[in-house]
Amino acid sequence: MQDFKDSQFDSLLPPLRLSRRGFIATGVGAGFTLAAGHAAAQTAIHTSATGLTAGMVQIPAGDGRMPAYRAAPAGKRNLPVILVVEEIFGVHEYIQDVCRRLAHLGYLAVAPELFARYGDPAKYTDMATLRAEVVDKASDAQVAGDLDATAKWALTQGGSAAKMGVIGFCWGGRQAWLYAMHNPKLKAAAVFYGPLGGAPTALQPASVLSQVNKVQVPVLGAYGGKDAGISMNDIDKMRESLAEGTAMDKACRIDVYPDAGHGFHADYRPSYNKADAELAWRRAMDWFASHGLN
Repeated sequence: MQDFKDSQFDSLLPPLRLSRRGFIATGVGAGFTLAAGHAAAQTAIHTSATGLTAGMVQIPAGDGRMPAYRAAPAGKRNLPVILVVEEIFGVHEYIQDVCRRLAHLGYLAVAPELFARYGDPAKYTDMATLRAEVVDKASDAQVAGDLDATAKWALTQGGSAAKMGVIGFCWGGRQAWLYAMHNPKLKAAAVFYGPLGGAPTALQPASVLSQVNKVQVPVLGAYGGKDAGISMNDIDKMRESLAEGTAMDKACRIDVYPDAGHGFHADYRPSYNKADAELAWRRAMDWFASHGLN
């Protein structure tokens, strides 16, 4: 494997303070995480891997190797890269399918399992336990470091350092906002219903709303007007803060889909809204292309 010492991402990597065990035995696999509830098979999208290099990989990160799912056009080099940031349910079939959709559009898409130090989300059957035992243990600093490690790895796999973006969903949407504050080398970011507010904790010390002026790349947000977990008040505050902020803040945009609830892009869940999901996806792809990610 290529030596990363001279990578452009070295200066972005924060020190990772891991437990002695480092990464535990987790991976990414087929199917849907049980804690997500009943998967609506009649609506779930299944994208073929034909013509792609797709499957599980291992990415050096911290004191171990982090499992991830990668999809890219087979045999191609100098590819634009999209980092795909998972929901709280891990890198399950829906996130893997998002990677394959991106790969068919010409991207090298990679979704790291950011919870790999703490447990396998696929093995949990209820949200509260999953959050307490796995999700809430992933610090913002750790996630930023893991995404930096993923970006470095992508450059050894045919990815272009000059064409890199991030997309995130729900929990991963918040992390996509934060990564747009952390890594100025990105071209653009797309956020699907990522939380904006919330009380600080030791591991998540600041909300997105509290640090809007740190955004360093153009971000497109997609939010549901009927989202019970992300209030229109927070969305309005975010829009106002962006409009009053830096030139980069003003380059961001938040679209609200009035009839959509939380998780409206998640095609395997009852919250899926086909029309709004397809429109928001097209807008995200147009956003990436308009910022040089094609």
